Amino acid sequence: MAEHRHKRETNARRKPRAALVAGPVAFLATASVVTLGVLASSPAARDLVAEDTAADLSGVQSRDTVSRSDSRVAAQELAKTFAVDADRAATLRAVRTADTKLWTTTVLNLWTDSGKDASQVGELEAATRVLVTGRKADDRVEVVVGGKSRWVTAGYLSEDKPLTAAAGLSMAPCPDPGVESGLTSAAVYVYRSVCHAFPQITSYGGWDAHGEHSSGRALDIMTSDVALGNAIAAFLQAHAAELNLYDILWRQQIWTPVRASEGWRTFPSRGSATADHYDHVHVSTN
Repeated sequence: MAEHRHKRETNARRKPRAALVAGPVAFLATASVVTLGVLASSPAARDLVAEDTAADLSGVQSRDTVSRSDSRVAAQELAKTFAVDADRAATLRAVRTADTKLWTTTVLNLWTDSGKDASQVGELEAATRVLVTGRKADDRVEVVVGGKSRWVTAGYLSEDKPLTAAAGLSMAPCPDPGVESGLTSAAVYVYRSVCHAFPQITSYGGWDAHGEHSSGRALDIMTSDVALGNAIAAFLQAHAAELNLYDILWRQQIWTPVRASEGWRTFPSRGSATADHYDHVHVSTN
C-alpha cells in the first residue's frame, strides 16, 4: 500500500509542472488572439499598424535604393577611371612607337586632343617635319611634339617637303587660281611670288600646248610697260636660285642662270611683238 501511495504522489507532482509550462504558452496564444481580435474590430488600430509597417518597409526600401544608387555611381566612376587610364596608356604607346615623319604643308594649330573641347597649345610652321602616330579622330591626326601627344587638322601633312617662300617671295594664293591649272609646283611658286610682288599685273599665261608651256613649267606675265617689265625681270633674276629658274625672256632678249655672267643676250626676231616677248615677260623653271 505504501508503494501505491508513492506512485500517486509522483504523478501528482508532475501535473503542476505541465501547468507551469502550458501557462505562458496559453497566455501568448491568448494575447495573440486578443490582438487579432482588436485589429479586426478596430479600423483605427488596423490603420496604425499598417502605417507603422509601411514606415518600416519604406525605410528598408529607401536604404536599399540609396545603396543601389551609390553602387551605380561608384561603378560609373570606376568605369570612367579605367577608360581614362586606358586612353592614357594608348596615347603613351602611340607616342613611344611613332616612327613616321611627314612635312606640314601650311601653318597648323596644335591641339591637346581631337575633340571639340581641346585647347590650342601652339603652332607648327609650314615645312616642318614632324612625327606622326597614325591615329586619326574627328578630322584631326595625332603628331608628337616635344615628346607629347598633339593633334592637328587632317589633310595638311605630306611625304614631300613643300615649297616655302624665301624672303621677298610668297606661296599665298592669288586672286585668279585658274592660272595654276596644269602648272608644276615650281611654276606655281613663281606665279604666286610675282602676283604678290606686282599686284598691278592682272593677266597671266599659264599652261598651253606649245613650247615650254606644254610642260607646265612656264609662265607669261603680261605687260607692255617697259619699266614694269624691267622691274619684274630684275625681281626674277634676283630670286633665280630660290625659284629654280631655267630662263627669262623679255623684249627679244634672253637671260639664263647658267650663263648669268653674259647678262642679257639678244635672240633673232620671231616676227611679232608677242613672239619676241615685247608684251610679256616669259619665265620658265627647271
